[in-house]
Amino acid sequence: MWYHLIFISLIMATPTVSIFNFSSESEIDKWQIVNDGVMGGVSKSSLELTENGHGAFTGHASLENNGGFASVRLPCDVKVENNKQEIVLKIKGDAKTYQCRLKGDRSQSESYVHEFTTTGEWQTIRLKLKDFHPQYRGRKLNGSNFNFENIKLFGFLISNKKEEDFELLIDSIYLL
Repeated sequence: MWYHLIFISLIMATPTVSIFNFSSESEIDKWQIVNDGVMGGVSKSSLELTENGHGAFTGHASLENNGGFASVRLPCDVKVENNKQEIVLKIKGDAKTYQCRLKGDRSQSESYVHEFTTTGEWQTIRLKLKDFHPQYRGRKLNGSNFNFENIKLFGFLISNKKEEDFELLIDSIYLL
């Protein structure tokens, strides 16, 4: 029984690498909105800082003009150390499915994608880096899953093939 406590203590003591931590002083202007307007769609989204210091990714995904996605992304330079194997999201969603998206190089055309579904409550979601698969314009590609030494671009995307409003509150994003 004591060995369980030691194991839990070791997990809790493992230092994390922050990708982004929202607070009242967050540099939220580093994030970029990219919606389906790049291909003629009319979806709308924004990322704003709430009075509680959370990022609020909100908007409306529209299917008009062959659209259907809204996204927000953060250019970054985060080293992926060998002992860091998961992206950890502290979020509160609206019971919808979102994609977490990574790039190991900003010039890559493909993104590495992992879907997650929110519950409507605050959650800590852990996504294994090795489970992020390559995808380009909504199509899964044959190829290796994420295996880069750095994360150069991090993002969230919603694309559920339906007309819908959405809201994803974000507290923090880190590697563990």
